[in-house]
Amino acid sequence: MVGTREVHAARRGEGRVRGTRMSTSMAILQGLGWDISIFAVTNPTITSPFAQHKDEQNSCVPPLLFSSHLVLPQSFSRNHFRSVMHVENVRSVELKFDRLHWKMCAPGALGLLGSLLARHGIPENIVVGSHVWVGDPELVWIDGLVLNINGEEAEIQTSDEKKVVSRLSKLYPKDMDAPTDGVDDMTKLAYLHEPGVLHNLETRYMMNEIYAYTGNILIAINPFQSLSHLYDTNVMQRYKGATIGDLSPHVFAIAEAAYRAMITEEKSNSILVSGESGAGKTETTKMLMQYLAFLGGHTASEGRTVEQQVLESNPVLEAFGNAKTVRNDNSSRFGKFVEIQFDKYGRISGAAIRTYLLEKSRVCQISDPERNYHCFYLLCASPPEEKEKYKLGDPRSFHYLNQSNCYELVGVNAAQEYLSTKRAMDIVGISQEEQDAIFRVVAAILHLGNIKFAKSEDTDSSVLEDEESKFHLQTTAELLMCDPNALEGALRERVMITPEEIIKRSLDPLGATVSRDGLAKTLYSSLFDWLVRKINISIGQDPSSKCLIGVLDIYGFESFQTNSFEQFCINFTNEKLQQHFNQHVFKMEQEEYTKEGIDWSYLEFVDNQDVLDLIEKKPGGIIALLDEACMFPKSTHETFSQKLYQTFKDHKRFIKPKLTRSDFTVVHYAGEVQYQSEHFLDKNKDYVVPEHQDMLSASQCSFVSGLFPPLSEETAKSAKFSSIGSRFKLQLQQLMDTLNLTEPHYIRCVKPNNLLKPCLFENMNVIQQLRSGGVLEAVRIKCAGFPTHWAFHDFLTRLGILAPEVLQGNFDEKDSCKKILEKIGLTGYQKNYLPSIHDVISVGPVLIFPSSSFGSI
Repeated sequence: MVGTREVHAARRGEGRVRGTRMSTSMAILQGLGWDISIFAVTNPTITSPFAQHKDEQNSCVPPLLFSSHLVLPQSFSRNHFRSVMHVENVRSVELKFDRLHWKMCAPGALGLLGSLLARHGIPENIVVGSHVWVGDPELVWIDGLVLNINGEEAEIQTSDEKKVVSRLSKLYPKDMDAPTDGVDDMTKLAYLHEPGVLHNLETRYMMNEIYAYTGNILIAINPFQSLSHLYDTNVMQRYKGATIGDLSPHVFAIAEAAYRAMITEEKSNSILVSGESGAGKTETTKMLMQYLAFLGGHTASEGRTVEQQVLESNPVLEAFGNAKTVRNDNSSRFGKFVEIQFDKYGRISGAAIRTYLLEKSRVCQISDPERNYHCFYLLCASPPEEKEKYKLGDPRSFHYLNQSNCYELVGVNAAQEYLSTKRAMDIVGISQEEQDAIFRVVAAILHLGNIKFAKSEDTDSSVLEDEESKFHLQTTAELLMCDPNALEGALRERVMITPEEIIKRSLDPLGATVSRDGLAKTLYSSLFDWLVRKINISIGQDPSSKCLIGVLDIYGFESFQTNSFEQFCINFTNEKLQQHFNQHVFKMEQEEYTKEGIDWSYLEFVDNQDVLDLIEKKPGGIIALLDEACMFPKSTHETFSQKLYQTFKDHKRFIKPKLTRSDFTVVHYAGEVQYQSEHFLDKNKDYVVPEHQDMLSASQCSFVSGLFPPLSEETAKSAKFSSIGSRFKLQLQQLMDTLNLTEPHYIRCVKPNNLLKPCLFENMNVIQQLRSGGVLEAVRIKCAGFPTHWAFHDFLTRLGILAPEVLQGNFDEKDSCKKILEKIGLTGYQKNYLPSIHDVISVGPVLIFPSSSFGSI
């Protein structure tokens, strides 16, 4: 704006203000190129440019309305400020910024200076006596008291009685007035920063308050204990009709918000549940489904209902899709998106379950102390007559199970779980005949894994190693109801069709073992796909439904000591979902400001499109280069890696690790992950093996032959592989297209410790999940604008002491807030003081929005 503008304070500030704060703030801004000068001051005391003694630094400094202490960035030195005077006892100030002119009380001027500096990313300063958070190698953050400041460093006495030195720019202020029991919504924190968020979550968690909001995002921390009182029918009744913020944070509140938005806006909604293995995603999803069934369910007299079948599908899919991992006893090894359809009356009318990327390699290969899929152990614990029918015994006797020393789960009775799984199968419409066929296939896979091969005496071909292998081959054939000779041939031989003749080629023992494992994975993945299709058919979909609520339960970001193709796909998924999350949080923040009539044009967020391009771009992305390598017979994981090194040598998101010939590192939004490429090519190939297909399609069991319909002649002749990576990429894009048509709601599940124990909160573990789950990115987006949202009542409770006469007057809450702001010299609070500069505080119709410059009061 050109010309002169004056903002006159309604009242003068009565307290004294440290002049160094004013002069330093101005000097920094001058160093940044602003034309700033003190136009006039009232009752000044001029002293030396810099106070050198402790008494001078700390005497007579009253509490300030604005935390505008400002620390100099490294690029500035004291030489910038030799001509700056130290101004004491400032009551009111007239400031001139370029061609703009203010007259206000000193605290108001400091707030404005702080807002200008916040715009340039210069951190808040700390003074001697400040309570702060300082970094700690074990606790991540620890609170302490500033004892001394020397230049850009501070000495801090921490709460564990240690003295540490830290750069001022690495410290965060601690709110000493924060409630002892924490706040239920992190936007209510006076300081919305990483240590504040972490401390608030820990405070609540130790009181068994496992839920908290960051705006409309729900953070759910796994309690590792039963809290059934949180989920009974009475609690559901309380949340029915309530809006977010009316009651304590809860998974039911998110489900309620999604349901009401669907009803009122007639638009589909989705709830995205994410978190690492063991964070509680599966249980959270169950609670969501139960609440939606409570809202839109049918009466018991209406027979087997859609919602009942959807809920009962969980134990079936868990039995066949979940396994014990290092981090979780019941880890979902697939992604699941449940679409719940509603009729025009808001009642559940249909549903569909879509699954993503089942971890097939687990069927044949597990590491200690993990387990294979639950169903194998459940079947081994079945009643004696069934174990005899399937010729099963101790799970320790099966190769696919005894690669790990873990066979049982603490607190789980496998025999009872087997019966519970069969009851769930009954409810979702799987007949007894189909159940028998399903478990015949499961048992056949176990026996298949015990078939071993040895080298033939006179050729490079293979033979069955011993009588035990012959027994298991015979048993596998009986269970699959196929010819044992055909089964043996399918495992040990390959048929090559040339224009001149058909050639049978024998496989060596290693090739036959790979063939055996390939058949086991094919059988299991086909069985799992059949279960999902059967559940969907049994539940039924409503073609006339106009709205749905989708619940996404999908694996979180993973980074292990060894990261293979599965982790690559999982982290690709999380990159996609993180972009969706960032864009939505950004959009929600904009909508909040628009609703309150506040300028939000300065908000920015970091996009991770460059990582996604690195992975999925065609041509030239990692998946495309992997498919290309899979199509060339002579390609190896090393030639594939060399191609990556050459293609992405200058890509900022790609790193070639030292001392390795085939590993590669991707710099994900959640951090760097080093991938081992050894099995990438094999795991990306999904060949249709004609010998396996022919043998299984000829099975006398209609269930087995139905899993493997005969191949067309053209398909049988072409050995072209199907890319799992490309297929997954397509599935993922379809999922994102579905999510983009819905109004999303987010639940971030957090695992508080790796011991899976209650009342144990490991800061390092939690902060890594908050970072990788995008929670802190959401905090950063909020901090870029107005991180704290206060209701008028809360503002008056905290600041009413500044103007008791206002509280005694006959004003409504909004007018009272305005009068307090006027008294402290902020009369321009509803509009920006300067074009493209943060407000110190903004007032909307419903809420007050202090910016990060406003600080703690």
